[in-house]
Amino acid sequence: MPTTFDALGVAPDLSGALAAKGITSAFAIQELTIADALAGRDVCGKAKTGSGKTLAFGLPVLQLVKPAEAGRPRAIILVPTRELATQVSEELAPIGAVRDLTVAAIYGGADIEKQIKKIKSGVEVIAATPGRMIDLIERKELDLTDVGIVVLDEADRMADMGFMPQVEWILRHIPGEHQTLLFSATLDGVVQVLIDRYQRDPVRHEVESEGVTVASMTQRFLRVHQMDKMKVAAAISRSGTRTLMFTRTKRMADKLVEQLEGEGVNAAAIHGDLRQSHREKSLADFTAGKLDVLVATDVAARGIHVDDIDVVIHYDPPEDHKAYLHRSGRTARAGQGGLVVTLLLWDQELEVRRLQKRLGVDQPMHEVFSNNKVLADLTSWNPDDGL
Repeated sequence: MPTTFDALGVAPDLSGALAAKGITSAFAIQELTIADALAGRDVCGKAKTGSGKTLAFGLPVLQLVKPAEAGRPRAIILVPTRELATQVSEELAPIGAVRDLTVAAIYGGADIEKQIKKIKSGVEVIAATPGRMIDLIERKELDLTDVGIVVLDEADRMADMGFMPQVEWILRHIPGEHQTLLFSATLDGVVQVLIDRYQRDPVRHEVESEGVTVASMTQRFLRVHQMDKMKVAAAISRSGTRTLMFTRTKRMADKLVEQLEGEGVNAAAIHGDLRQSHREKSLADFTAGKLDVLVATDVAARGIHVDDIDVVIHYDPPEDHKAYLHRSGRTARAGQGGLVVTLLLWDQELEVRRLQKRLGVDQPMHEVFSNNKVLADLTSWNPDDGL
C-alpha cells in the first residue's frame, strides 16, 4: 500500500493542495524523512535527483514556519544552481499559498533590486544560491535572526561546485536555534564535515539509488564516425519525445544545436555562458514539450529536473562512471524506464570499455551509421544479436 501524506503527519490543508495537483502518495525519500522533520529533528537524507526530495523537505518547512516579518525569512533552502532555486520555489509556492506563505527564489544573474523588494514585502521561505544570499546579508537586506529551519539541498553538488566556504559562512551567520535538513546524493567527504559541524544528532535516511537507476535504464554504446556522429544523434532523438544530450564543452553544445537545427531537430543549449533568461526559457520550453532536444554541459545539467525525459545521449562520453550516472539519472526518474546512449569515436573505445567495467555493464559496441534502422528503436534492439 502506498503511504499517504496524511499518514506521515502532513496537515490536511497541505496534503489537500498536493491532492489537487494529483499527488497523493509519498515517494520513498518522503516516506522516510517527513515524520522526523515534522518532529523537529535534524535530518540527513541520501537520495539522488528526481527522487522527490523537494517535497521531503518542503512539506515540513511549510508546515512548521510561522508568518515572516519584512526582510526576516523563517526558512532558507540553499541550492547549487539558479535553475534549482527556481524549481524548488515553483514546486513549493502553490502549496504554501494555501497558508498565505510566500516562497521566493533568490539567485545571482537576476535583478537584485527586485529581489530586495520581494524580501521586504515579507517572505517566509527563500530558496537561494549561496553567493546571492551572502550579497543580501552583507547589504543588510536580509536578516537571518528568525530562521528556524535551514535546508541544504544537493549538498554534494554545492561541494563539487566550490560553494562550501559560502555555505559555511551562511550557516555561521544564523544566530538562533534552528533545525537543519540536509539532502545529498552522497554523504561522505566534505558533506560529512557539514553534517558533523552543523547538524545535531541527525536522523539518517538513505534511498538506494544507483543500482536501481542502472537497472531501470536501457543502455546502448555505439561506435560512430566523426562526420556522421551528429546525424546519428539526430536519428536517435527522433525516437523519443524529450532527449537530453551531453557535451563536454559549452562551445560544442552551441555547435551541436546549430547542426541539429540544420537537420530539422528543434534544439536549444543550456550552459553557463548563456543569459539566465535564455536558460530559463529553454528549460521551460523543454519541460512543456516545445523543444525536442536540450543540449547541456555537465555543470548546467545539475539544474535540470524535468520528468519524462525518455532519451539521454552522451554525445561526448562522460569523464567517469559517477558523471555517467549523474547524467543518465535525468532519465529513468521516479521508477520510470529510459534509454541512455553513449556515442564513441574509434579513439574513445578504451575509455568507454573502462567506463563499462566500472558500471558493471558488459555490452558489445557496434559501429552504426545514421541511416541504420535500429536507431529508430534502440530499446527493442538487442546488441548481442548484432546489426
